[in-house]
Amino acid sequence: METYTKYEKARILGARALQLSMNAPILMNISKEKLEEINFDPLKIAEIEFESGILPITIKRPFPRKEEVFKEEEEAEEVETEMEAVDEPVAPEEKKEEKVAKVKENKKETETEEEADEEEEEAEVEVEEP
Repeated sequence: METYTKYEKARILGARALQLSMNAPILMNISKEKLEEINFDPLKIAEIEFESGILPITIKRPFPRKEEVFKEEEEAEEVETEMEAVDEPVAPEEKKEEKVAKVKENKKETETEEEADEEEEEAEVEVEEP
């Protein structure tokens, strides 16, 4: 019999007890006396079936994936997006507008980086003066 975690066991027993409470047939022969002893409790019946190993319920445990696989998938996605971008026809005006927008963004980024660098240099100078 396979070893299950307490969570897997609880899930299996709960699922089987639900089936039994909805009038599913009992999978093994349990005497009338035993059923009366446990008060026809579906959870107890599910436990008996589980311990005997006859439940047709399985647990899928996915294997951990390596990081290499993730990197390969990311690269494949990048190639797909590049191919999609190439496949789409773009009007020359749109290309120019996109290029102009990119250039403006780059200028803004470099200007803000230069301003930040200047502020850092000024702060260093102020610290050195006293």
